Amino acid sequence: MDDLGEAPREHPERRFHARRHRDRARRGRSGLLHAGIHGALASETSGSRENHGGWRFREEGASRSHVSEEKITLPAFAKINLGLRVRGRRADGYHEISTVFQTVTLHDKLTFEAGPDERLELVCSDPDIPTDQSNLVLRAALALRERYDVSRGARVSLEKRIPAGGGLGGGSSDAAVALVALARLWEIKTDVLELSALGARLGADVPFFLAGGTALGTGTGTDITPLEDAPKMHLVVVTPGVRVSTAEAYKLLNAPALTKETAVVNLSVSRAEAEFSGFLRGVTSNDFEAVVVRLQPEVGRARAALWGVGARRAMLSGSGSSVFGVFESKGEAGLAREVLKAEGDWQVFACATLTRAEYMRELGRCAAVLRPSRGA
Repeated sequence: MDDLGEAPREHPERRFHARRHRDRARRGRSGLLHAGIHGALASETSGSRENHGGWRFREEGASRSHVSEEKITLPAFAKINLGLRVRGRRADGYHEISTVFQTVTLHDKLTFEAGPDERLELVCSDPDIPTDQSNLVLRAALALRERYDVSRGARVSLEKRIPAGGGLGGGSSDAAVALVALARLWEIKTDVLELSALGARLGADVPFFLAGGTALGTGTGTDITPLEDAPKMHLVVVTPGVRVSTAEAYKLLNAPALTKETAVVNLSVSRAEAEFSGFLRGVTSNDFEAVVVRLQPEVGRARAALWGVGARRAMLSGSGSSVFGVFESKGEAGLAREVLKAEGDWQVFACATLTRAEYMRELGRCAAVLRPSRGA
């Protein structure tokens, strides 16, 4: 559940000149997204004027995205997990999970510009983020170009705000936005099913960011079932200055081997547990929380600090290291943020949940590429 797009350190101005690859990826289909995305695009709800994480939603419903023939600017929103269960270990070594994903207003910003040739170029505001082919943005661009056999290039500028490696899905969200934006920039005819299949090969969280809002993730996290949007919540997200190894966290969980029978039962239980009401009652939990706090006590201290400033719930997101707290109002969240900012090596953000309709609105005209094809 950790971000997969940020690894070895590279200079931010390093440019990666990618070559075209002719080997086409196999076409996959993930039908679970079909109805939810189509319904989200058809629905219209008014946004609020509240400013969370630096992104303002306008009441008239207009998107803050910018789209032209040669340039596209989009936000890439973070996620939290309202609950996460590790169901078991599969024969291939991967783990089956069930989790309730939720988009929040904390975001990165990406700008895509059409290039004069086939070169792919990435620059980033954060010097600790690699700009070579280990970055999920460039991997998404290459996967899209190979799948549809296009000979186009692009220059991508990434303004990074979501902490890397914090369990907030920043790298995966950036990759999903890259798929959507470049599909439009390069005039590729595709749909949410094909993009989801591409995204699943890039990272387990990527398919969720093609849906947004509140959604159930099962399997390895790539099977997405859109849920009814959770009520608006005001949040404070704290990312301590520690890293959590997802592989080590799984190892410490020592999950049992998964059988066909338990896999079927797990899916049924997962859907029953996805009821949002259980979250605020404290019924839902994150299986990683205990082992992560044991690995990194600073994570436990951050969670306790959220309780200490009045959070209704405080929980680990993904496999960490970020924790989030739910507050009664925007004002209370803002005050809590100011108190927690005084702590040492913590990144602290006030933000709010983002509905599926708001999420699609912020993608602007680029959301049209997420419509299922007529034959799907």
